[in-house]
Amino acid sequence: MEGIKEITAEELKEKLERGEKLNLVDVREDEEVAFGMIPGAKHIKMGDIPHRLDEFNKDEEYIFICRSGARSENVCRYLQDMGYKVRNMVGGMLAWDGETVSKA
Repeated sequence: MEGIKEITAEELKEKLERGEKLNLVDVREDEEVAFGMIPGAKHIKMGDIPHRLDEFNKDEEYIFICRSGARSENVCRYLQDMGYKVRNMVGGMLAWDGETVSKA
């Protein structure tokens, strides 16, 4: 089975600082994202992913984020098996020291 591609919090921060256009998806629960999300990330709870597949495009890559990297890895595995291009942010928000924005 093909492994999941990964990106570190540091690599992600550098890409964002360079102005790269990335598809970031935060799969944490509402009460978790209330403490702040990476700017530009879209919030889709892990349990909602199967019902919102129409929001993903198989031609684009998506970077998934959770608190520690475990849930987002599960989401990556699920979507990769269905033919989507995915990458997991290892270490999750625990490893993120960049800017965060509060979810409105």
